[in-house]
Amino acid sequence: MIGIFNDNFPPVLDGVGITAQNYAYWLKETGHDVSVITPYAPNMQEVMSSATYPIYRYVSVPIPFRAPYRYGLPFLDFRFMHQWRQMNFDLVHAHCPFTTGSLAYKISRRQQIPLVATFHSKYRQDFEHNVRCKSIVDAMVKHIIRFYEKADEVWIPLPAVEETLREYGYKGHVEVVENGNDFYASKAQVAVMRGAMREELGILPEETMLLYVGQHTWEKNISFILESLAQIKDKPFHFFMVGTGYAVHAIRALIVRLGLSHRVTLLGCIHDRERLKRIYAAADLFLFPSLYDTCGLVVRESAAMHTPSVLLRESTAATAIADGENGFLTHNDPTDFAEQITYLMNHPEEMRRVGDRASKTISRSWESVIEEVALRYRDLKASYRFKQGK
Repeated sequence: MIGIFNDNFPPVLDGVGITAQNYAYWLKETGHDVSVITPYAPNMQEVMSSATYPIYRYVSVPIPFRAPYRYGLPFLDFRFMHQWRQMNFDLVHAHCPFTTGSLAYKISRRQQIPLVATFHSKYRQDFEHNVRCKSIVDAMVKHIIRFYEKADEVWIPLPAVEETLREYGYKGHVEVVENGNDFYASKAQVAVMRGAMREELGILPEETMLLYVGQHTWEKNISFILESLAQIKDKPFHFFMVGTGYAVHAIRALIVRLGLSHRVTLLGCIHDRERLKRIYAAADLFLFPSLYDTCGLVVRESAAMHTPSVLLRESTAATAIADGENGFLTHNDPTDFAEQITYLMNHPEEMRRVGDRASKTISRSWESVIEEVALRYRDLKASYRFKQGK
């Protein structure tokens, strides 16, 4: 059995959680025995009942000022501890280095099986937001690196992510294993979805629909987006935000302060993936100026629905973008960002051309990714058994 471990999982929505969910779903779909290990989350019943694979959850508590994230306490959950001791894994794959990652490591050593660890996030930025003492942040980063040093293989979703790992002090080998995308639609299907959803959202024919999907946190550079949009005075547009996060109330206040109340709508979390797919299809442009993200799963989701993205040249996620070919890049300056959006509003045919190109070059299916993943798992298990003399 393959174990997929992550500190959050739907109904908590973020890119890493969705990635872990797709690993589990597609491994199961392709005939593998798989289980998910993750902390308890409120309102999880629908996810638990609809999953085609077992999900084992353990006691957790809310992380202060970081809703909807929770801190797992697996070693204090005696019922869960009894459960996992009855499980026989062939391989465990940790998508985070924290409590669930520590549990994956413990199981891997106890059962003498390989541990794969994927590095997804720029954790230092998270720490610096919450901890003001640099020496403590440095110690926390070192703790993360020690976890990856203990893994049998370390995976990254893009080649550019290696730079972050090296900056943190990791010196070992890495393997690039891309994330997939579970959205797909033909150009004709997108056109139908686009028209229906724009009507539902009340988008006028002359308006440009702008979109952001992701956590509502300052690390995602949302203030940058809003400050940019406040500079666009004479063009009709409406900006929709999907998601939630600790900064949602402050974001609402900033929207009012910048005079954008009539041009920005917060849609909250959308758990229905089909509805989210239609919202991507309705958008003209996806805005993603995050310097925090390593991969930008949402950029791939947007591309699959023929909607191009605007990113910052300095971001890791931008390494998958060829400016003007399958997306658009600007400098880390709100005025430059606003000018790019304004230019594209005046040239809608360019947005459509680049969106079509993005659908062909950025998005890779999960079926394709999991085929590669299964081969990598097989080879790693064989190599591990050989080293163990089994």
